[in-house]
Amino acid sequence: MTAPAAAEAGLDAGELIARVRAYNPRANARLLSEAFDYGRAMHEGQFRHSGEPYFTHPVAVAEILAGQRLDDATIATALLHDTVEDTKSTHAEIERRFGAEIAALVDGVTKLTNLQLSSTETQQAENFRKLFIAMSKDVRVILVKLADRLHNMRTIKAMRPEKQAKKARETMDIYAPLAGRMGMQWMREELEDLAFRVLNPEGRASIMRRFITLQKAAGDVVPRITGDMRLELEKVGIEAEVFGRAKKPYSIWRKMQEKQLAFSRLSDIYGFRVITDSEMDCYRALGAIHQRWRAVPGRFKDYISQPKSNGYRSIHTTVSGRDGKRVEVQIRTREMHDVAEAGVAAHWSYKGGVRAENPFAVDPTKWVAQLTEQFDAEDDHESFLEAVKLEMYSDKVFCFTPKGDVVKLPRGATPIDYGFAIHTRIGSACVGAKVDGLRVPLWTRLKNGQSVEIITAEGQVPQPAWLDIAITGKARAAIRKSLREQDRARFVRLGRELARSAFENLGKKATDKTLETAAKKLRLGGRDEVLARLGSAELTARDVVEAVYPDLAPEPTEEIDTRRAVVGLGPGQNFKRAPCCQPLPGERIVGIARRGRGVEVHAIDCEALAAFEDQPARWMDLHWSAGTHPPVYTVSLDVTIGNDAGVLGRICTLIGEQKANISDLKFVDRKPDFYRLLIDVDLRDAEHLHSVVSALEAESDVAAVDRFRDPSAAGPSEARAS
Repeated sequence: MTAPAAAEAGLDAGELIARVRAYNPRANARLLSEAFDYGRAMHEGQFRHSGEPYFTHPVAVAEILAGQRLDDATIATALLHDTVEDTKSTHAEIERRFGAEIAALVDGVTKLTNLQLSSTETQQAENFRKLFIAMSKDVRVILVKLADRLHNMRTIKAMRPEKQAKKARETMDIYAPLAGRMGMQWMREELEDLAFRVLNPEGRASIMRRFITLQKAAGDVVPRITGDMRLELEKVGIEAEVFGRAKKPYSIWRKMQEKQLAFSRLSDIYGFRVITDSEMDCYRALGAIHQRWRAVPGRFKDYISQPKSNGYRSIHTTVSGRDGKRVEVQIRTREMHDVAEAGVAAHWSYKGGVRAENPFAVDPTKWVAQLTEQFDAEDDHESFLEAVKLEMYSDKVFCFTPKGDVVKLPRGATPIDYGFAIHTRIGSACVGAKVDGLRVPLWTRLKNGQSVEIITAEGQVPQPAWLDIAITGKARAAIRKSLREQDRARFVRLGRELARSAFENLGKKATDKTLETAAKKLRLGGRDEVLARLGSAELTARDVVEAVYPDLAPEPTEEIDTRRAVVGLGPGQNFKRAPCCQPLPGERIVGIARRGRGVEVHAIDCEALAAFEDQPARWMDLHWSAGTHPPVYTVSLDVTIGNDAGVLGRICTLIGEQKANISDLKFVDRKPDFYRLLIDVDLRDAEHLHSVVSALEAESDVAAVDRFRDPSAAGPSEARAS
C-alpha cells in the first residue's frame, strides 16, 4: 500500500495514468493528463527543500492515493492540491478547467493546509472543528491531506531540525491517530514510525539494534512460522494466504513503555495475517491454529462478530509459537482485509472501472456526521478537544445489555458512560450499576464481554463527581449541560432571596416588573437572568437596586480598616470579637472591658453576657463603623448534609461563589445518611452571612444550616474578673 520509490524521482503523466488504469480501466485519461500538465506548469520554477522540482510532491501524493485505488477526482485533486496556495492559480480557474467537484476538493485541502492544528488550545479546538466540517462535506479531502502528510514525512530530512520536530510532533499527535481512527492502519503505523525517527532517533536505533541481534540469534522466524501455518491450514482443506512481518519499531517501543518491559521480555513482536475466502473459513482457520499452538489467555478478540466503528473486521489471537515465542495472528477475508488496509478509503475504491461494493466498508459520510454531531454538543474548547482526542485515540470495549444488545465504548469507560451511550435519560437517572449480575461502583472500568445493567431512580440527576468518572464526550457533555441547568435553577432561587432582602432594606419590593426593569437597564435577557447572575455572585444586590432606583442606592464606601471597625473604644484600646457569639458588622454589639486595655465585643443577645450583669462598670456602648468591611470576620456554621458523592464539594463551591472563604472545616457527627459538620467561614457582615446561609438552604442536599454559637467559649475567668 505504500508508494514505490520511483515516486521520489517523479513519474510522468503516462506512467501515473497507467497505474490508475490498472485498477480503473475507465479512468478519464484526458482529465488526469490535463491536471498533471496544469499542476506542473503552475509549479514551474519551484523547488522543495531537497532541491527537487516541487511538482514531484503532488505526483507522489497522487501515487499514494492511486495505491488506495481511488477515483479520478481524488487523483486529480492530489496533482492540484497546492496550486491555489503556492501558485498564481485561483479557485475560479480550477473550477473553470476541472469542474466544481475537483475545485471544491482542492479548496478543502487548501483550507486544511492552512489550519494550525498544533496551535494554542482555543485555536486548536476551532481548527479541529473546521477539519471535521471539511471531512463531513467530503471525506476525500482528508484522504488527500493524509497522503500529503505521509509524503512530507518520508522526505522530512531536507527540513531544518526545528521544523522537523514540529512536523513530527503534529504527525504523532494528530495525523497518525486520525489515520488510525479512519481505519488506515498501514498509514498510521508508517506515520508513527517516521515521526518516531525524528522525535526519538536514539530510541528507534536501540530497537533496531536489538531486533537485528535477535534475528542473528534466532534466525528469520517469519518464513518458518508462515510455512507451519500454511501446512496446518492445508491439512484441513482451507485455502488461504499467510504472510508475516516484524512489527514497526514505534509499535514495539510503545508496547515496551506501556507494559514496562525490557526488549528481551517482549514476546509478540511478530505479526501474522491469514486471508481466507469466506467468513466460515476464518473460524475454521482459528480452530486449526489453536489446535496446533497454545492460545494465550486474554489475548483473543473477535472483531468479525463485533466490528469496530470504523468498519474493521478481523479475528485476533496470540499463540505460543516456536520455542515458546508469542506471535499475534489476524484472520480475515479478502474483503475484510481491504477495509483493514484502506479504512474509509475503501468506500471510494475502484475495481474493474466501477466503485467496489465492499459490504464491510463504512459509509464515511455517516461516520463523520456522527462525530461532528457529538462534538457540536461541547460548548467550550477544552471539552471539545477532550472529546476529539479521545475519539481518535481510543480503542473499544464491547459490553452487553441485559437483552443481549452490544454497546461499543472506549477503553476505560465506566457504567456512567455506558448509561449515557444507551440514552441520556438512563445515564442521567443512574444511581448504581450491576456488571455480570454483581453490584459495582460507578467508577468501575468496563471490560470486553461484560453484561452491564444500569439501576435508575426517579428524580436522580447527574452529579458533579460524575465528571471525574465519565470519559466519553457524550456522557461528559450531557453531565455538564445538566449541571448548568441545575445550577441555574438554584442560582435563580438564591437570587430571588437576595433581591427581596436588598429591596426591602430600601422599603421597596422585588416584584417581577421591578426585576424586568432591572434586566432592561442591565441589558440582560430578562428577570430570571438577573436573578441567576445575582445568585451566582456575577451581580451584586447593589447593582440591581441601582439599576431601578439609582437615587436610593447607597453610595459606595471605601473598605474599612479592621483596626477602626468598632466605634466607641477609648484611646489606644483594641478589641477582640467574642468567640462565643462571633458578632458581625451590621449586628448590635456591646463591649466588655478586659484586663489590660483590651475590649471583647459581644452580640447584644449573647448568652455569655449574663455572667457580667453584676459588673456594669465593664460594659461599653459600641457600634460597628458604617461602610464596607473586608471579609475577615469568622463565623461558624452548623451544617447537616446528605451523605452522597459530590455533596461536600458542592457545598464548598456554593460558599466560594458567595465570595466567602472557608478557614476551617470539621466533622462532628457521621451517620449512614447524613453528615453534620462545622464550617468556619470568613465574612464581611451580617448581609454577607445572610447570602451564604440562603445559598446553602437552597441546596437540596443540605438538610439544615444554623449559625453555631457556644456560650462556654467566653470562659469563666473573664466573668469573675474585677
